[in-house]
Amino acid sequence: MKILDWYILKRYLFTFFMMLLLFVPIGITVNLAEKIGKLLANEVPFNEIVVYYLNFTVYFAYLLFPLFLFLSVIWFTSKLANNTEVIAFLSSGVSFSRFLRPYMIGATIIAGLALFLGMYLAPISSKGFNEFEYKYLYPDRKTTQDRNVFRQINDNEFIYVSSFDSKNKLGVNFTLEHIEDNKLKYKISAKTIKYIDKDTIYRLVDYVKRTVGDINDQLDIEKSKDTLFSFDVEDLTPVIYIAEILPYHELTRFIDKEEKRGSSNIGRYQLVLYRKWSLPVSVFILTIIAVAVSSIKRRGGMGVNLAVGICIAMVYVFFDKIFGVMAEQSNFPPIIAVWFPNVIFGILAIYLLRNAKR
Repeated sequence: MKILDWYILKRYLFTFFMMLLLFVPIGITVNLAEKIGKLLANEVPFNEIVVYYLNFTVYFAYLLFPLFLFLSVIWFTSKLANNTEVIAFLSSGVSFSRFLRPYMIGATIIAGLALFLGMYLAPISSKGFNEFEYKYLYPDRKTTQDRNVFRQINDNEFIYVSSFDSKNKLGVNFTLEHIEDNKLKYKISAKTIKYIDKDTIYRLVDYVKRTVGDINDQLDIEKSKDTLFSFDVEDLTPVIYIAEILPYHELTRFIDKEEKRGSSNIGRYQLVLYRKWSLPVSVFILTIIAVAVSSIKRRGGMGVNLAVGICIAMVYVFFDKIFGVMAEQSNFPPIIAVWFPNVIFGILAIYLLRNAKR
């Protein structure tokens, strides 16, 4: 049986990585054709383009990991079935569960790779990929929100700006409230707040500070005031891809901090966090479905198996995207949005596997 295990395992891994090598260049070509005009117009240095597409390779491969895996298993298992090799294996007394074992070993290897990519390598590549795009291609679409920004900076201080321009680091209608024991101690307001990079200070125009007293309040008014605050500009409006570029442990700390600050983007951040675990699990589910669908020799040949497999893969991607958008745009729980496709397709995998055994 070791010969059978090695035979299937090598085909499993070889076909998967060949699928990556075939589709990643296609993805790079399509992406380059779409963006070549902006790259030339912005006179982007060639070395930065090369680094961008190296990051794009990892980003693209991780994004479509389940789809590549599913199609590769469908492909080589269908070839085994068409060559009657599956029938030969099962006729020799090998149970379908035993036949499935090398697939599960291969899925474990790929799931481990997916976990490593999601935890460490993909965030690094995603950072380079996104920073390049927002630097040269989409400079005006970098922040998650630039209107009515309300943040809790620490246990006692809350800030608000009616609008924020991340490019010029300028906020309008700024307010900071310092509260202790549920009582307002002082309030700072200004018509505008601007971060000065050179001096690492904030410049407030039409500055007013009201300190609450026991009897009378104290007012401090200045036309312009340079000062320091305990928050950074990035704390006001984190970039939209912030969750994608943080390694797992940093991401969990970031989400905890954002929850305390009352961020409205927690769903988006949690979605990225939960997917780091759900994607490796989907590797096993999609492997079982692919084997159950393609191990049967059909009258239409490999084309029928591929057609069925592509339909199932598209439905999986559809569910994943729909529930992901629901979690980002509403109060729909992110953990349900991430795991619901796996639960549904896990049930489908069990059903198909039981029928395949018969």
